[in-house]
Amino acid sequence: MKLLTLNCHSWQEENQIDKMKCLAEVIVQEGYDIIALQEVNQLIEDKIIYNDIRESNFAYLICEELKKREVIYNFVWDYHHIGYDVFHEGTAILYKGKIEEHISHFVGALKDTNFWKSRKFTMISQTLGEEVVDFYNCHLGWWNDSENSFQQQVDNLLEFANKRGNRYFLMGDFNNDANIRGEGYDYLIQKGLKDTYSHALEKDDGITVLGVIAGWEGKCSASKRIDFILTNRELEIKSSNVIFNSKNKDIISDHFGVAVETF
Repeated sequence: MKLLTLNCHSWQEENQIDKMKCLAEVIVQEGYDIIALQEVNQLIEDKIIYNDIRESNFAYLICEELKKREVIYNFVWDYHHIGYDVFHEGTAILYKGKIEEHISHFVGALKDTNFWKSRKFTMISQTLGEEVVDFYNCHLGWWNDSENSFQQQVDNLLEFANKRGNRYFLMGDFNNDANIRGEGYDYLIQKGLKDTYSHALEKDDGITVLGVIAGWEGKCSASKRIDFILTNRELEIKSSNVIFNSKNKDIISDHFGVAVETF
């Protein structure tokens, strides 16, 4: 199984169309089974195509690019909040085949889509062999945020995920540096989650963000590992590699991606 997570910073990048096409081309080359994308934006004023999906929805356009290459992915998307006054900002999961279920829920104290610190998860479940597996796309907040506690976000997320009783993967931008002790990353691991990066037989330095990006002003300015793929059960991990970092494919966002392959 091949998984990819990327905060794609959509419609806020220079040469956005070229970068979107680059992402589509890599998806074709690698054939990921599940793709979790964060900051999947659409312009609020754009025409609705169907349901809540508008013409500029980044996940929709990625899937259209893939169709041009004769590769079919389906996607689910939900928005967390309004971004920069002009976007519906959300998370999307691209997947092959059929799903059993699709659920989105707020986590944490905030449930106001007008406030940019409101957070949700997006989840799909698929039957793999004889097992139902849940895949969560997470874009969580910061440690010690008084307006929306990271601890409460994690607690709400894990209460939901653990109650279902399935194997699951948490994929996304967790906004907590794995290299800082006693904060959000350690909180996740203390909850019993396994970091696929730590368990991978082949891996690189894991860095997914260089310097300060939006939301990190006044916080850590060093290079960070804040994008993870976590799981609740032991699993043999063949590799965990950072992608879209100029060493492994061109940079297409202010975050690099994480690609994980299991045995």
